[in-house]
Amino acid sequence: MSIENLDQLRLAYKSAVDAWVDAIRAEEALATEDHSMTAWERWDAAHFREHDAHTEATAAREAYKDALRSENIGI
Repeated sequence: MSIENLDQLRLAYKSAVDAWVDAIRAEEALATEDHSMTAWERWDAAHFREHDAHTEATAAREAYKDALRSENIGI
Protein backbone atom coordinates (compact mmCIF):
# COMPACT_ATOMS: atom_id res chain seq x y z
CA MET A 1 0.00 0.00 0.00
CA SER A 2 1.33 3.42 -0.85
CA ILE A 3 2.04 6.18 1.64
CA GLU A 4 -0.64 8.25 -0.12
CA ASN A 5 -3.24 5.55 0.56
CA LEU A 6 -2.20 5.32 4.20
CA ASP A 7 -2.39 9.10 4.47
CA GLN A 8 -5.90 9.07 2.97
CA LEU A 9 -7.03 6.44 5.48
CA ARG A 10 -5.48 8.39 8.35
CA LEU A 11 -7.17 11.60 7.22
CA ALA A 12 -10.49 9.79 6.81
CA TYR A 13 -10.15 8.50 10.37
CA LYS A 14 -9.31 11.96 11.73
CA SER A 15 -12.25 13.45 9.85
CA ALA A 16 -14.60 10.79 11.20
CA VAL A 17 -13.40 11.43 14.75
CA ASP A 18 -13.90 15.17 14.29
CA ALA A 19 -17.47 14.51 13.11
CA TRP A 20 -18.02 12.23 16.12
CA VAL A 21 -16.75 14.91 18.52
CA ASP A 22 -19.07 17.45 16.88
CA ALA A 23 -21.98 15.02 17.32
CA ILE A 24 -21.10 14.52 20.99
CA ARG A 25 -21.04 18.27 21.54
CA ALA A 26 -24.35 18.71 19.71
CA GLU A 27 -25.95 16.03 21.90
CA GLU A 28 -24.53 17.56 25.06
CA ALA A 29 -25.81 20.99 24.09
CA LEU A 30 -29.34 19.62 23.97
CA ALA A 31 -29.23 18.48 27.61
CA THR A 32 -30.85 21.70 28.82
CA GLU A 33 -33.18 22.84 31.53
CA ASP A 34 -36.03 22.49 29.02
CA HIS A 35 -37.72 19.32 30.29
CA SER A 36 -40.39 19.21 27.59
CA MET A 37 -41.11 16.18 25.45
CA THR A 38 -40.00 18.09 22.35
CA ALA A 39 -36.61 18.87 23.91
CA TRP A 40 -36.26 15.26 25.02
CA GLU A 41 -36.97 14.01 21.49
CA ARG A 42 -34.38 16.40 19.99
CA TRP A 43 -31.84 15.25 22.58
CA ASP A 44 -32.65 11.61 21.83
CA ALA A 45 -32.31 12.17 18.06
CA ALA A 46 -28.92 13.80 18.67
CA HIS A 47 -27.88 10.69 20.59
CA PHE A 48 -28.68 8.50 17.59
CA ARG A 49 -26.62 10.81 15.35
CA GLU A 50 -23.76 10.57 17.86
CA HIS A 51 -24.03 6.79 17.84
CA ASP A 52 -23.90 6.72 14.02
CA ALA A 53 -20.87 9.05 14.02
CA HIS A 54 -19.15 6.79 16.55
CA THR A 55 -19.82 3.77 14.34
CA GLU A 56 -18.31 5.60 11.35
CA ALA A 57 -15.23 6.64 13.35
CA THR A 58 -14.75 3.05 14.50
CA ALA A 59 -15.00 1.76 10.93
CA ALA A 60 -12.49 4.34 9.71
CA ARG A 61 -10.14 3.42 12.57
CA GLU A 62 -10.36 -0.26 11.72
CA ALA A 63 -9.71 0.42 8.01
CA TYR A 64 -6.61 2.44 8.90
CA LYS A 65 -5.42 -0.21 11.38
CA ASP A 66 -5.93 -2.96 8.80
CA ALA A 67 -3.87 -1.03 6.27
CA LEU A 68 -1.12 -0.39 8.81
CA ARG A 69 -1.13 -4.05 9.82
CA SER A 70 -0.86 -5.09 6.19
CA GLU A 71 1.93 -2.59 5.48
CA ASN A 72 3.98 -3.27 8.61
CA ILE A 73 3.34 -6.94 9.30
CA GLY A 74 2.11 -8.25 6.00
CA ILE A 75 -1.13 -9.76 7.32
